[in-house]
Amino acid sequence: MSAKIYIFLSSSIADDVCRVRRPLILLIKKDLMILKFLGGAQEVGRSGVLLSDSKNFLFDYGVKLDHKTEYPMDAGRIDAFLLSHAHLDHSGMAPALYNEAVLPSFGTAPTAELAELLLNDSLKIARKEHKQEKFHRRQMKSFIKHYVSVEYSGRVSLGGHSVEFHDAGHISGSAVILLEREKAKDNKRVLYTGDFKLQGQLLHDGADIVKSDVLITESTYAYKDHPDRKAIIRDFIDKIRAVLQNGGNALLPVFAVGRGQEILAMLYEGGLADSVYVDGMVKAATQIVRKYPQFISKPDLLEKSLKKASLVVDRSDREIALSEPSIIVTTAGMLNGGPVLDYITRLNDSSKIFLTGYQIEGTNGSTLLKSGKINLDGKTRRITNPVELFDFSAHAGMDDLYRYVRESSPNVVICMHGSEENTKLLAEKLDGEGFKTYAPGFGERIELE
Repeated sequence: MSAKIYIFLSSSIADDVCRVRRPLILLIKKDLMILKFLGGAQEVGRSGVLLSDSKNFLFDYGVKLDHKTEYPMDAGRIDAFLLSHAHLDHSGMAPALYNEAVLPSFGTAPTAELAELLLNDSLKIARKEHKQEKFHRRQMKSFIKHYVSVEYSGRVSLGGHSVEFHDAGHISGSAVILLEREKAKDNKRVLYTGDFKLQGQLLHDGADIVKSDVLITESTYAYKDHPDRKAIIRDFIDKIRAVLQNGGNALLPVFAVGRGQEILAMLYEGGLADSVYVDGMVKAATQIVRKYPQFISKPDLLEKSLKKASLVVDRSDREIALSEPSIIVTTAGMLNGGPVLDYITRLNDSSKIFLTGYQIEGTNGSTLLKSGKINLDGKTRRITNPVELFDFSAHAGMDDLYRYVRESSPNVVICMHGSEENTKLLAEKLDGEGFKTYAPGFGERIELE
């Protein structure tokens, strides 16, 4: 694919695009880069990395959705926001950057639309639950207005620096982000992976491996590899088919963005698409993914799976889905809201719940796996239907984390987006291979010569 080049010629990145405050750091040593970890350090969630060079760049700005919502540190004044992908642990606080300052944000086109979908939903949930909102719709509109969409391998010139986005293989539009100085004599290639997956999925090829001097990598699964995906899919399809043959409903809670589309493709390839009902936000997310076929590997497969499935429009459609053997693909993936809570208490005795993604501690999904109970409208409800968890992770497993580092061949590796144990484990093992490594904590700074 030929690279597209976007050029911003002004001395301060966005002077010709929109009004931006000057950088916080004006007197740093010319060849010194400073990284500050605003979130996502020794934890999964609220990712945010501030890079200060001659200008300030922010990689991601998300929220941590655990048993309570946690937020990243204040970003201060920045010159450009670089968004790796749409999931809320990376995008969830992006609109808050638009309180006073107006700055350009860069990312792929599907990332903008999918992030807008998830952010609007987060505002809706906050209002419903009477929680404090961290940003308003005015800021949402400003974020989208000043978002610049870039194709994969497209280069953005930022007046002394350039940025490139490459396929991360995670979800539609996800990207590993390369930031480098444009002057050859003091060039430094900083690569931020966000979330990535090297092994291909049904709708995504593996991530592009990009050469770097400094690599900031996720560490989510530094301790283990994922099971063979083809074998997991076969087992998944066989067990769903058995539920249908017994006259039950297969309830599939999914994450709307990424997992929902992947599951629909699996069900089509498994010959089960005629029994599928699609409900919740996964419908809107899938329509966005369809708009950008160049960002998935098999757009025809997604089209075929949607054509076969039945879309749930209202409550009468839900009644139909429950009245016959069916597969119900719906949100939310961790059972903390959405249509799944309407279905889950009305399944017949032959039905089964198939969890398709990681269940954060304290969520209904985690509680269901451990105790067979969920919290519904403030009351504890026992669920008698069997439940099973399948590992369809869109993150790199242990071996692929090491492979990416070795083939990217950086001088410095910074391990984040993982538990304290996992980030330190990855850093320690890579240090043993000769890399200079860091596993920074929340709020820590790293100075790079």
